[in-house]
Amino acid sequence: MKETRELTCIGCPMGCALHVEMENGAVVSVSGNTCPHGQSYAEKECVRPERTLTSTVPVMGGAFRMAPVRTAKDIPEDLLFAAMKQIHSVKLNAPVKAGAVVIANVAGSGVDLIATRNIDAA
Repeated sequence: MKETRELTCIGCPMGCALHVEMENGAVVSVSGNTCPHGQSYAEKECVRPERTLTSTVPVMGGAFRMAPVRTAKDIPEDLLFAAMKQIHSVKLNAPVKAGAVVIANVAGSGVDLIATRNIDAA
């Protein structure tokens, strides 16, 4: 089965309008890209989209009440809601160190959720 998709590439600042042709769930051709990032972005986005997830979690006894967190790398888009459900159950205790693993293997993705800021105790 053939299908086409129109995407705006986010692989570089150009924001190219991509035209993607697919057949049987596989990318057959990509046009409209002005750099090589467009091809790889279209293939990834159409076949297995992934996102970096960012959020915040509460910090008990910290100089700040919330700590920013993110996935260490992209996770499959279909795991985002499960990951957020897991994140909403987390509370950290100060101090928090940037880079510390907050949730290992978040939502079974194989990717860790990490703190992105140091939070000292109050």
